Amino acid sequence: MSTQTPLEPVDTFDYVIFGATGDLTMRKLLPALYRRFAEGQVPADSRIVGTARSALDDASYRDRARKALVEFIGADERNDDKVNAFLEMVHYVSLNGAESDGNWDGLRDVLAGGEDRVRVFYLATAPALYGAIAANLAGKGFRTEASRIVLEKPIGTDLETARKVNEDVGRHFPENSIFRIDHYLGKEAVQNIIALRFANPMLERMWDSESIEYVQITAAETVGLEGRGGYYDGSGALRDMIQNHLLQVLTVVAMERPASLDADALRDEKVRVLTSLKPLDRDNLGANVARGQYVGGTSGGKDVPSYRDELPDGTPSRTETFVALKAEIDTPRWKGVPFYLRSGKRMPQKLTEIVVQFRAGEPGLFGESRPGSRLVIRVQPNESVTLPLFVKHPGNGFGLEEVDALSKLGDPARVRFRDSYEGLMLDAVKGSPALFVRKDETEAAWRWVTPILEGWRDDQQGPEAYEAGTWGPASARALLEQAGHAWVEDIAA
Repeated sequence: MSTQTPLEPVDTFDYVIFGATGDLTMRKLLPALYRRFAEGQVPADSRIVGTARSALDDASYRDRARKALVEFIGADERNDDKVNAFLEMVHYVSLNGAESDGNWDGLRDVLAGGEDRVRVFYLATAPALYGAIAANLAGKGFRTEASRIVLEKPIGTDLETARKVNEDVGRHFPENSIFRIDHYLGKEAVQNIIALRFANPMLERMWDSESIEYVQITAAETVGLEGRGGYYDGSGALRDMIQNHLLQVLTVVAMERPASLDADALRDEKVRVLTSLKPLDRDNLGANVARGQYVGGTSGGKDVPSYRDELPDGTPSRTETFVALKAEIDTPRWKGVPFYLRSGKRMPQKLTEIVVQFRAGEPGLFGESRPGSRLVIRVQPNESVTLPLFVKHPGNGFGLEEVDALSKLGDPARVRFRDSYEGLMLDAVKGSPALFVRKDETEAAWRWVTPILEGWRDDQQGPEAYEAGTWGPASARALLEQAGHAWVEDIAA
């Protein structure tokens, strides 16, 4: 299997991962770096240094890393010689990065001789530790002019805590060296929205309220907690998916044409979308937001337990596993166009897609008015763009039939789509911030989401129950029906 166009190697670097024994590192970060090494983009004299509290040495950590590569990378992508060479780059230091009296000399020894290299510090830890780790890196002399610090989401749990994370890290690293990662921005199909909109004059001219009736953005998962009960129950679908991933997709769909593809030009327009969102709060949540929590049902042909039964202690919980909401953007382009955002666990399908519903036409030459075309951008799985068109049916007369103008974003049988983390991790090395989230962007998203959380705290009803394996609670359908709209799966049915 081939990949996309080969990429130029980056300069030699040191990559230090805090939280190096965690699931994210094993499942995503190490496989991403290996793939880029196997493709020739990562120089062999670079160093990848894992740090965590576990008492491991290089050999035992490399054994864990090897098992992770076997589990999370397909056999057709693994090459024994390349795996062995990659693991030679991997080191481990037992260190609690939030403690000032930890084994910092051990880290200093591993990084010796690399003071002129790019240093990337990747924080795959709890966000509450970000400030302390940043303070130690700066105070103990690890930060250089060519250092970057990468912050995994979530950046806080509401506006106040997000501001604190930004301030704590910002005391020790300048904004241009802080890379807040949202891996949805690393997905090819999300980046392709920019090309689709601004490289096609026909679509660009139709991309407004005169032509578009509504937009749906869905991120659906079939899985439940997958052992993440402790984290997820303190987060919920709104914080875990809407505040970051789906709002980022919304900004790319809705932003005005940027002055250029430079990082700040792109992010300026995204911030303008976020600051133009009409507020949702306790006064209007009932009409604009639906939330649910799954109960037992059938998923993938198997009986599955309820959310509460999946929690470690089985205690009652008001955490939402599903959110659907109507967002409106108060700008001339989008006046009156609802953006429906939806994310949930234990859905019938695993998919992420954007549906742009164009307005129906007037009756004309061919009789009754035709329904508006529906542009569907599939982010995962099987990245594609589809746009149905009416054409003349072969034969006599002017009978019409609907055909799909289909564009696959590459042939999965021949081309491997690079995982979103691959590009983002190397963008941090290159100092390319366009696909990362700026400080004001993070805070603007939380400024819109936090009143929803506050309104829920005052709501004694809690989330509505929905059966696992369905598309969420009845209130999610009612949310669209009040405007005469329907979710795409209901239209198809």
